[in-house]
This record gives sequence, C-alpha cells and structure tokens, in this order.
Amino acid sequence: MVRQRPSSRGSERGAERERAEQRYVYGVNPVLESLRAHAQRVERLFITEGQLAAKAAAEILSRAREAGLRVERVPRERLAAMAEGGVHQGVVAELRGFEYAEFSDLLESAAQSEQPPLWVVLDGIQDPHNFGAIIRSAHALGAHGVVIAKDRAVPVTGVVAKASAGAVEHCPIARVVNLSRALEELKEAGVWIAAADPHSKVPLWSARLDGPLAVVVGAEGAGVRPGVLEHCDFRLQIPMLGQVGSLNASVSAAILLYEAARQRGSARPGATK
Repeated sequence: MVRQRPSSRGSERGAERERAEQRYVYGVNPVLESLRAHAQRVERLFITEGQLAAKAAAEILSRAREAGLRVERVPRERLAAMAEGGVHQGVVAELRGFEYAEFSDLLESAAQSEQPPLWVVLDGIQDPHNFGAIIRSAHALGAHGVVIAKDRAVPVTGVVAKASAGAVEHCPIARVVNLSRALEELKEAGVWIAAADPHSKVPLWSARLDGPLAVVVGAEGAGVRPGVLEHCDFRLQIPMLGQVGSLNASVSAAILLYEAARQRGSARPGATK
C-alpha cells in the first residue's frame, strides 16, 4: 500500500526540543533501561539495603560505577516518598528532564527505516498508566514513535516510565502544539491515518495496515475528538462479544498495533524489527 500525496512542505519545527523538570524513575526495569540506554541522563541512584534483588543490584551498581554515578543508600521511607507511593522495588534514579523528540526528526528517521512507518498518535490520554502501557506496546510491536499533544495530555513522568517497563528510554516520543496539523503532515509524508472508533462498522482485520500507518487512539470515555477524526482516513472498530461497550485505551492501542504487526509479518516467534 503506497499513498500518493503531495510532497511535504516540511514540518514546522516549532519550539526547540523540550525538556521537563527533573524526575524520579523507580523500579528495577525502568532504572535498568535508563542506565542501559541513557546513563548520561542519570544524576543519582538511591537504593534500600535488603530490598533490592541481588541480581538486579549487581547490574545496577556495576553500570553506576561505569558511569561514575553517585549511589546513596537511604531508608525505605525515602524511596517511597520519591516514588510517590509507587512500587519502587528498592531502587530509584534521579534523572534529568525527559527529552522529547522533534516531530520532524521522527518523520525523517521513519523515512530512512527499512520498514513502512508505523506511528501511534494519542489524543487526550491523561492517565499515566495508560500512557506508559501504550508506549510499552508501541516499542514492543515495532512503532517508530509516539506523538502526543502538549496540552490536555499527561507528560512523561516516573509513573509513565514505570508503566512502560522502561520502554520510554527506547521509544521516541514527540509533543506537538496541534495534533490535527501533525496528522496532515503525516499524510503529506505518505502515511495513512487510522482511528480507533467503537462506533465504526469496519472491523480492524478488514483494513490494510501493512503500509505507512498512524494509529490514533483517544482518551478513556471520550475517544478520539471529532475535530481529530476529521483528519483520519478511516475508522476501525475492535469487535467484542461481551457487554462492555469499549476497551481500555492501552488495550485498544495494543490490539491495533498487533494487527498492524501481524499484517507486516513482524508479529511472529523470533521476528525482529
């Protein structure tokens, strides 16, 4: 499936790469992924004696030494405060602010990929657990990046990093001022736009999802806003047998992404991106 579109006029770069305030990432997997992917962004590590599993502690402390990081042993109560009640598993990392990708850079990177571009565009996701779970699925199923709006959307936080199991360190995330404009830029780049819509009559498996594609998922309850739906090429329903009318946003995203990966031949045992 190749879309014929006018050539892109070039994306508006907008504000320079944004950086959020310093943040705490907690839990073994998120901390390890931070150290593996971007150790230079880690400022300090905090651990609690006796609570961190031996195998995890060995790798975390080894990587901390290699990066020249300061490690502080603190009471469990202090870790709990840093994690704001989240399950920290005995380790917390203090990181520099999360670096969002430039939207135009994501377009260029996807264009150079050997695989057809696959994007996840989120409209108004405000639950950090949903956001983190979507990032985890996006990374696992071969998406080239996630796009969110600067307003009316949760930013990347420690809770998001924990819910993503550290995938935030590997999956590019861009924030844009105008989501509708971003969709139009994707169209100009030859990408088809598919929205998750429980009111659609088109089941997701009947659509061609193996070409350049952006999957748009809306917030719990509200779904994709009408103004954003207008910029989508087609709307897909996830058929269900139960009495509940809709799925959790992160579950919907995962199902749509899996179907796209299946059609591309990447969702199979031993497959690689």
